Amino acid sequence: MTLKDILGVKGNAVWTVSKSQTVREAVELLVGRNIGALVVLDGNARVAGIISERDILRGGHENGEGFQDLPVSRLMTRKVIVGRPEDDIQTIMNVMTHSRIRHVPVMKDGALQGIVSIGDIVKSLLQDSEDQIQTLKEFIYGPVM
Repeated sequence: MTLKDILGVKGNAVWTVSKSQTVREAVELLVGRNIGALVVLDGNARVAGIISERDILRGGHENGEGFQDLPVSRLMTRKVIVGRPEDDIQTIMNVMTHSRIRHVPVMKDGALQGIVSIGDIVKSLLQDSEDQIQTLKEFIYGPVM
């Protein structure tokens, strides 16, 4: 199974902010959309970073009162680990675990294709396991009518 397979089920909608928007605006979008991270775009609509709930929490601790008025660029993670649509989810899961990240933007030829969270990967693996179990049951017991 690949990242493309996950995006085929999940969809490729990606919520973004510009690096000049405030942390407050980012938080409003995260809370309003019930998501854990936003891809940060530069002035040319290229990926400049990613800002997660964790980045914001740490930013609040380090910057104190008024941090929510800072630009997203001050708190975002600049070194973004990205995946490609053809990447195997086992590989991405290992990268996410070792890098201690929960979100991976999916890029193809420099264009943002979607974003995958660790939750999306776990959901996909569970569905794959359920499908395999059902196939094995049908093999052993025959089709259920």
